[in-house]
Amino acid sequence: MHSRSRPADENPAPRPEAGRGTVDPRRLRADDLRSLLAVARTGRLVAAADALGVDHTTVSRRIAALEKALGLRLMERGTEGWALTDAGKTVSESARAIEDALARVADAVSGQGTPSLRGTVRMSAPDGFGTVIVTPALARVRRLHPGLHIELITATRQLTLYQSGVDLALAIGTPTGSRLVTEHLTDYTLGLYASDAYLTRHGAPRSTADLPEHALIFYVESMLQVGDLDIEHHLPGASPAFSSTNVFAQLEATSLGAGIGVLPAFLAHRAQLRRLLPEEVDIRLPITLAVRREAVTHAAVRAVRDALRHEVAHRTADLLPQ
Repeated sequence: MHSRSRPADENPAPRPEAGRGTVDPRRLRADDLRSLLAVARTGRLVAAADALGVDHTTVSRRIAALEKALGLRLMERGTEGWALTDAGKTVSESARAIEDALARVADAVSGQGTPSLRGTVRMSAPDGFGTVIVTPALARVRRLHPGLHIELITATRQLTLYQSGVDLALAIGTPTGSRLVTEHLTDYTLGLYASDAYLTRHGAPRSTADLPEHALIFYVESMLQVGDLDIEHHLPGASPAFSSTNVFAQLEATSLGAGIGVLPAFLAHRAQLRRLLPEEVDIRLPITLAVRREAVTHAAVRAVRDALRHEVAHRTADLLPQ
């Protein structure tokens, strides 16, 4: 990146590839490090600039200055935005400590007894799980740390943390990637559900052999990016008559009597739908929590991670009903 004005997120000029010996700490500026962290989180110069309250050319100039001071290439352009190089990840991990220290200074000056976490944490989660399970956990974190900015991206798709500037991601199944620290967060149940209106008009299936006589509601197969949600794997021969990429559209269609939905229990029970064939159809899927390796030690990321663990521990009855 260089200091002349150019369109936001344009490819930068060539940058140094390797270190240049001893670095003078006096040449390093906290604002330059904060700019690096902001772009690493958002993946975009403009979004990073908005978070910092500056112009995107300022962010570009600060990162260029940091790269010059260190003699290292810290960021590279990917297909979905800017991502840290290996050297950038090392620098970023240390820079977070400086950011936390600045936040503690601000808290001390403002007279707050208990330091409040600051900065931005960005995470992703599937639509339904993110809304019903994750959002209450994030709201609790925000109540404890009002200076913390949290961004939640909801989509039932695979996600590469580094390309998306995401600190944490929840995924159905097990995401791959050596750069990720993963853990099994919880399992959840999907089953067959229908409204009273649908059952009055069409009756209930007596077994899975009757399902071809009913309209099923599920994801759009051709656009599904999560293999664990392949309906053929769970209900061989089944073909949805109403499909949507959004689980809330599936829930609404089921509530309106458009068919029998293959839905998460934690959503269907809230809509007061009837569970069908629970002994035959009890699909259990894992939710995996993935964290960028260099973000694991960040205090705000740890706070969100702990809140998610607490939430699922207290929502077992919703996620895995008996």
